[in-house]
Amino acid sequence: MTTLRGITWNHTRGFLPKVATAQRFQELHPDVEIQWQTRSLQAFADFSIEQLAAKFDLLVIDHPSIGEAATHGLFVPFDTVLPKSFLDDQAAQSVGSSHRSYEYDGHQWALAIDAATPVSTARRDLLDRDGLSVPQTWDELMQLAKAGHVVVPAIPIDSLMNLFMLWLDEGEIPCATPERFGSDEIGERALNALRELVTACDPACLKRNPIQTYEAMTRSNSLFYCPFAYGYSNYSRPAYAGALLEAGPLVERKRGRLRSTLGGAGLAVSAASPHRELAVDYARFVASASVQAGIYVQAGGQPGYRAAWLDAEANHLSNQYFRRILSTLDEAWQRPRYPGYIEFQNDAGQVVHAWLRGESNLRTTLDTLNRLHRDYTQKQLTRHQ
Repeated sequence: MTTLRGITWNHTRGFLPKVATAQRFQELHPDVEIQWQTRSLQAFADFSIEQLAAKFDLLVIDHPSIGEAATHGLFVPFDTVLPKSFLDDQAAQSVGSSHRSYEYDGHQWALAIDAATPVSTARRDLLDRDGLSVPQTWDELMQLAKAGHVVVPAIPIDSLMNLFMLWLDEGEIPCATPERFGSDEIGERALNALRELVTACDPACLKRNPIQTYEAMTRSNSLFYCPFAYGYSNYSRPAYAGALLEAGPLVERKRGRLRSTLGGAGLAVSAASPHRELAVDYARFVASASVQAGIYVQAGGQPGYRAAWLDAEANHLSNQYFRRILSTLDEAWQRPRYPGYIEFQNDAGQVVHAWLRGESNLRTTLDTLNRLHRDYTQKQLTRHQ
């Protein structure tokens, strides 16, 4: 019996599809056992993948860590072990830039088995009860927020992702040059807009990630709407939580619909695994068209394969979740992935969070974001010299 060990994050979306696919793979390969473990959502975003790759055969990862993984050769490059036809199909069936987000230095380091980006969610039952409509514009969102009915995840990492989104809407790509995070004029408007929204919401938002936000919405009769949080189709599935959430696109602001910051998850195989070939076979199985639209989504997963998002049964299971937000995924912005970016993301998130808490002024916030970005990108450039 050969045992493969995998690590993912501790939510239904992250864990149960891996268990289901592992069980089916074991039934097809009786001499294989696959054991999945979990870590927190925060650890998923910022824990050292080098340590994980030394311990596990299979890793569910966040794409901003790809630069670090590629630099240190932590994962098996799939383009060296899988047929080109398979990877071409994965690219053609990508939800937004999910597949491409795991490409780095000419290699494919993970398969996009999961796709996500911030989307809106509404308690349609509560809105209908009070004769209200789902906000379509930023102004309508702020009106609902000031009435006490809006919730938004605003822990450090989500605050940074939200700032990226507003920065884009102000007309500038953040972190586009090594010299600075962005211009002061754009930054001032984006930071003020984000603080205006968060300040209008319950201070508890500053301590909630997307999962905690959705749990709060499904347990409350006063939280009607979330304008952006990394989507979880589970909460749009009947009987999953105490109330049903209806997913939808983002509100319009200055440049039309807001453009969110791509998330999702990829499946990688550790280069240190003593069972690399078998682990690659399992990864290919999970990413395959039939599994993504079948076992994976049925077990609570959020596939990375486009055809699964258009599948009638997948949408029936999820109150049309996938069809409702596919365009939002296709429009999502891919953040940087250079070696060391995860450290920058952690530090920059704390800076934005301090601003939202009212513990830092605008000048200090902008200067610190620029300095952090400059320092971390300089480290990257130094590594390549």
